Amino acid sequence: MAGRECYHCKQWIEEGEAHDCWTTTEAALTEHLSDDLRDAWERVRETAAAFGDQRIYASGTAIMFSRDSCYFFVRPRRSFLEVCVFLGRAVRAPQVRRVERKSASKLVNIVQIRHRDEVEPPFTDWLQEAYDLPDKLAARKAKPSRHKRSATKPRRRRSS
Repeated sequence: MAGRECYHCKQWIEEGEAHDCWTTTEAALTEHLSDDLRDAWERVRETAAAFGDQRIYASGTAIMFSRDSCYFFVRPRRSFLEVCVFLGRAVRAPQVRRVERKSASKLVNIVQIRHRDEVEPPFTDWLQEAYDLPDKLAARKAKPSRHKRSATKPRRRRSS
């Protein structure tokens, strides 16, 4: 009886049998949510889907929302939805639990959603801002600088 044990999920896999324990779905990540959290999740998803063309997919323990890159993701927890929104700024609001810098141009603002009523402005405005952020960053890079830069840096004179 040839086969192996998956070191991730500890399931026995027969030789030649397909196995991918990392594959997950939105349904699998949200199946254990309470009714209030499920309503909140559905409202978050509907709100984001209305922004326009994007990809919504499950990855590991989170549900990702992305255009060219991920602009926010949701981690379903037992008593709340942890929503991580990538913005070009830190949001100062009581809903934001934590802010972390993730790159030179993006900070992740972490929000906990516990009820459907929390999925309304200003939260939905932050999601829209995150969806629009790649366009703003691209426009900023395309705009020429107003400052003139010399080809070489002037040398400092040493005083003797």
